[in-house]
Amino acid sequence: MSDGPTLLIFDFPARPPGGPDQAAALRALAQDIAAEPDLDWKIWTESAADRRAGGIYLFRSRAAAEAYHAKHAARLAKAGITAIEATYRSYDAPLTAITRGPVG
Repeated sequence: MSDGPTLLIFDFPARPPGGPDQAAALRALAQDIAAEPDLDWKIWTESAADRRAGGIYLFRSRAAAEAYHAKHAARLAKAGITAIEATYRSYDAPLTAITRGPVG
C-alpha cells in the first residue's frame, strides 16, 4: 500500500435540498473540510435524480485519507446517513497532466 497522494471518493444517499438553512450548514461544512490536514482539494458531487451526493477528495497521503474517511463517516452516521460508499484510488500523474487533471 502506497502512502502517496490518494483520492478518496464518497457516495451516499442525499436528502432533498433544504433551503437557506441547509445551504448555510453546507457552507460551514465546506469551511471545516477546507481546513482538513493534508487535503489538497474536494470536488462536491450530486445527483438529484438518483438522490445521491458525495465528493472526490485528494489527500497528500493514504493515511490522511483514511483518517478523514473515519471522521466523515462518523459525521454522516450521526446525521442518520447510512449506505455510505467510500473507495481509495491512486492516479497516473503523467497521463493526468496530459488531460489537465487538477492534481499537482
